Amino acid sequence: MNEARPLKPPMRGSVPCVNITTAGGTAINLRNLTVRFDVLSRPPVLAVDNVSLSIRAGEFVSLVGPSGCGKTTILNLLTGLLPVTYEGEVTIAGRKPTPGNPDIAYMLARDSLLPWRTALGNAAYGLEIRHVPQAEREAHARELLEKVGLGAFCDAYPKALSHGMRQRCALARTFCLGSPVFLMDEPFGALDAQTKLQLEDVLMDLWSAEQRTVLFVTHDLAEAVALSDRVVVMSARPGRIVADVPINLPRPRSVRAMQKDEAFHHLYAELWGLLEQGSLER
Repeated sequence: MNEARPLKPPMRGSVPCVNITTAGGTAINLRNLTVRFDVLSRPPVLAVDNVSLSIRAGEFVSLVGPSGCGKTTILNLLTGLLPVTYEGEVTIAGRKPTPGNPDIAYMLARDSLLPWRTALGNAAYGLEIRHVPQAEREAHARELLEKVGLGAFCDAYPKALSHGMRQRCALARTFCLGSPVFLMDEPFGALDAQTKLQLEDVLMDLWSAEQRTVLFVTHDLAEAVALSDRVVVMSARPGRIVADVPINLPRPRSVRAMQKDEAFHHLYAELWGLLEQGSLER
């Protein structure tokens, strides 16, 4: 049995270095992971069952599967924030998950912007918590806001931003941290189709430039194919891995341009069949 370890001190000084593993080394490793949740007056619920998954440094991997199969549970476990006892092995760059781990940046489906801070203040907030000097963190945040198309909105408050603009700010905040491992839980799931495609292309441009390790949860198979090096398909609860599908499409990619690619549609159809198979498994 394993449990989350205590919070370690925040990182101080400059923007964190991203090279925690050598190129091609293992960034995330799950081995025979099993998670049960205690339920009052009922037997424990088996949420994740014997999942093994290894993700190399710099790799972009998507998790897809039916609702309730344990995708977000896995992300939360990797952050060290999930107060649950589990079986098996979970490591980030060879270390057990720890709350406050500066090697991890976590982007949620909701933007979670602080309403009393400007776009610049929100984008720089993570570095402020890590005690990066103000001039340095704001310069880095401005650079990221420019890259996501919000350069003219640095002084705007969240109430003045559209939903898509708020997610752009959240994306800038995530990349601003400099963490080598990104956990992303349906970050574009609530956006309209056009804005979603635009942000997927922005994410691809940022990822291609910096090659962070990404574990990305989505229900959108087209999104998974367009973004990923591999797509891992999970079964209905208890979540098990049904298939680990390599996405052998050339990079750099344009998410919008791939909508016309025959290989893209073939992979989509393959994943859809595997997802249907997984939905029937119990």
